[in-house]
Amino acid sequence: MKTARVLAFAVVLAATAGAAQAGRSCEQMPPQAANVQRAMVLAERTARALDATGAQVVVLARDGQDLSKYDLAWSHLGLAYRDGARWRVVHKLNSCGSAQASVYRQGLGEFFLDDLHDYKAGLVVPNPAVQARLLATLRDNTQATRMHTGAYSMVAYPWSQRYQQSNQWALETLAMSQEPAATSRERAQAWLRLQGYEPTTLRLGALTRLGARTTAANIAFDDHPNEKRFSDRIETVTVDSVFAWLNRSGLGGPVQVIR
Repeated sequence: MKTARVLAFAVVLAATAGAAQAGRSCEQMPPQAANVQRAMVLAERTARALDATGAQVVVLARDGQDLSKYDLAWSHLGLAYRDGARWRVVHKLNSCGSAQASVYRQGLGEFFLDDLHDYKAGLVVPNPAVQARLLATLRDNTQATRMHTGAYSMVAYPWSQRYQQSNQWALETLAMSQEPAATSRERAQAWLRLQGYEPTTLRLGALTRLGARTTAANIAFDDHPNEKRFSDRIETVTVDSVFAWLNRSGLGGPVQVIR
């Protein structure tokens, strides 16, 4: 049984394995002992690496799905912070196979206890000023879910508020924590534009889009501008684009990989 602390009204208190997902299989099956062991080893190594940074907050990623055909190394983003002697991760997951999502607060073991494509972690350490503001947000249940929208699409358009995917929630929450005027998703997105954030553009043909939309409830394209959607350009928030922006903008350092 996976457990998660309640953050706000939209947050799920407890979820059985497989009940929530972000870039991983939804197949209902008991966890394999070997995978559980690999996840716990990765969690321990990640905890040591996080301690070694001296940071209070890091932007943390896992490789839950093979996205190499899109030249992407990571699938899912969380915001990790030090809670006494341990680390907690706040991240968004959608209910398996559905178009609804919630925000969770979990330990490192739970974050990696999953059907991962590769047992590795990626992290970026934000600069101290970013950390201080983000830490206050993550510790506060109301603030941590302020940017949350329950309607989920895996390929949500970065500059729309109709849907929200997991990486987008993390990015908008980071933006809100840094800019006092970012009191809504629209304003958080405006701040991200001003700070030079650039989403990933996926090249998805019409048949791919049609197949995805008709077979998966958690994929929608109707929030994307027609001129981009019908020219096969689907822009969305990816871990790789967030990591690149943090480094490019000076808000964070280079990516560190833990195996």
